[in-house]
Amino acid sequence: MATKGLHYIPAGTDGTDHAYRQRIALQYQISALNKSRLKHCIFFHYLLFFVMLAKLSADILDKLDIFILEIEELRIPQPLWWEYIWCISLLFSFLGLAAVRKNSIRTMKQYLMGVIAFGYFPLLYALAYYFSDTITYLTADPEESEEDLAEVQMWQGMPYGLLWYGFILVAVQVHSFTTYFALNLIKAWRLRGSKKME
Repeated sequence: MATKGLHYIPAGTDGTDHAYRQRIALQYQISALNKSRLKHCIFFHYLLFFVMLAKLSADILDKLDIFILEIEELRIPQPLWWEYIWCISLLFSFLGLAAVRKNSIRTMKQYLMGVIAFGYFPLLYALAYYFSDTITYLTADPEESEEDLAEVQMWQGMPYGLLWYGFILVAVQVHSFTTYFALNLIKAWRLRGSKKME
């Protein structure tokens, strides 16, 4: 390799050409970042779905008339309607992934509506449904109010409502981040569309 002296720097590589370099427009950076984050949120939604599916497995197997002794011995409480409705929210994740692939504002809006209707509303119902059991368990003194604690539904020695509150807390966070990233994508795609019109 030939060099001109000890400290030769090829022309144009000394940093003086920075004003002429191409930059990625801000809306494309926002879009790429939020697409990646939304995909991560959808992945966590799938994980939560499998947790819910494990909970519903006893009821599903009963309806299919399949008997597995190990699952029956767990004595999993009967599911409520909100648990099945929440599972429907997973179907809308396919709309979200399609919207990310095609940069489709309309499909992303449909995804958001599905997450709100089938994700948030069942969780809000569950929060209200298990509220009294959870408050009773958290505020009761175990030595003095045994009759109060007897009314609290327990599963495997743990308060059932409090277990659901743990699930709901994680699910609400996942849905909230999903909503935030989806709205950011819609804004970025609208900005991109307005730039094209100019």
